[in-house]
Amino acid sequence: MKRSVYILALSLCFVITNCENKSSHIVFHKSHEPSRLNTPFSDVVEVNGLLFLTGQIGKDHKSGDLAEGGIKAETKQVIENIQAVLQHHNLELDNVVKCTVILKDINDFASFNEVYVKYFTKKPARTTFAASALAGNASIEIDVIAAK
Repeated sequence: MKRSVYILALSLCFVITNCENKSSHIVFHKSHEPSRLNTPFSDVVEVNGLLFLTGQIGKDHKSGDLAEGGIKAETKQVIENIQAVLQHHNLELDNVVKCTVILKDINDFASFNEVYVKYFTKKPARTTFAASALAGNASIEIDVIAAK
């Protein structure tokens, strides 16, 4: 037991020392979509090989309209929006390590999941919860963290 604690303490010291010696360069990326250039947030923030993407709703960025057809159609559009941002940064859905999913109605969970599993085949970590309302009257919003 004492040996395990000692090894754990040494490992922790190593991690802390290495983290303190690294200077993090943070890059705030503008959107690749002209319609989103004046938003009060960055599409992507990059630090230490991780890309933190702004949440996406099921809005087609070309037309400006929310996808029609319910939660499945919106989920598909959300994931296509995420794919477009990742592709702009030379990444793909397989680079996603964490997803946060917000549903307007938790009863949509099974329908959302039917679409989700077709795209996120590597099974990144995920948190899913419901909120009473989302921006743009959307039924779903997803944000992701991707690794280079």
